[in-house]
Amino acid sequence: MLKFVLHSILFLAPLSLPIAANGQHSRNVVSAQAQQTQVSINVYEFDCVDRQPQFPGGDNAMIRFINHERRYPQGAYRDGIEGRVLCSFVVNEDGSISHISVIKGVEESLNREAIRIISQMPPWSAGEIDDVPVPVYCILPIPFRR
Repeated sequence: MLKFVLHSILFLAPLSLPIAANGQHSRNVVSAQAQQTQVSINVYEFDCVDRQPQFPGGDNAMIRFINHERRYPQGAYRDGIEGRVLCSFVVNEDGSISHISVIKGVEESLNREAIRIISQMPPWSAGEIDDVPVPVYCILPIPFRR
C-alpha cells in the first residue's frame, strides 16, 4: 500500500509543478459595457507573471498622476467624506486599461472619481510571461483625504 501511495505521489507531482511554475494563476474578469452587455476575459494575477505591468515612470510617477488628476467632489468634500476607493482593472497586452470596477467603495461620487482617474491613465508597460505580453488583473486604492 505504501508503495502505491508513494508511486502515485511521484507520478502526480510533476504534473502539478509546471502549472504553478508557469504562473498559470488566472481569473475571469467581467465588466459591463455601455450597451448593458457583459464582456468577459481571462487575465493573469498580478503576482503570477514574470514581469508585472508598470505605470510609465514607476510608482512615484503614478502617485503624482493620481494627485494631479484627482478632483475631490464638492459635496463629498463639504460633507467631510473621506476614505480609499479600492479599484480593480486590467492592463491589457498593449498596455491599455480596461475592465475598471470598484471593489470597495466609499461614497458614489468618490467611487466615480476613482474610476475616472484610472480611465485617464496613459498606457502602462504590459505584464509578461516568457517575454509574451499578457493581460493582468491589478488592484489600486485611490485615496481621498481633505
